[in-house]
Amino acid sequence: MHEDGNGGGRGGESHLSGSGVNQPEFLALERELTVLLRRARANQGEMAREVHPDLESSAYGLLVRLGECGGQRATDLAAFIGVGKATMSRQLRALEDLGLVAREPDPADGRAWLVTLTPEGQERVGRVREARRARYARRLADWDPREVTELARLLHELNRGMER
Repeated sequence: MHEDGNGGGRGGESHLSGSGVNQPEFLALERELTVLLRRARANQGEMAREVHPDLESSAYGLLVRLGECGGQRATDLAAFIGVGKATMSRQLRALEDLGLVAREPDPADGRAWLVTLTPEGQERVGRVREARRARYARRLADWDPREVTELARLLHELNRGMER
């Protein structure tokens, strides 16, 4: 575990002064996240094309969400992805046209619809995600499994922190 010069604790933002963001650790964090995000965007496009050649890159995350969480209302999907209702409607129409998602009545509210992966969508998304995990396993084969676990934990903490 790294110490931050303040006793190793999580002092929140209190130790950041006006120029605190120029500290070397934040500069390094920005640089590494920029590289990671650039690669992630490129990989998302590749994965989307592997699911279906006509799939938009931005729709891949939507399919993953449906695969992980099951049926979701379009409004919930839009909020999770961070897009408006019109954009979500357009993406869902395109995914329906590709045979990857279907809409079904929400059993909790007959006026609402749930979006679900079709069996074909489940198979395609599952195959691509499995291949992605295999790539991670190959690229990190020389890492200690505890380091992979720690990286996953830290990324989870980062994602939780970004939601605030």
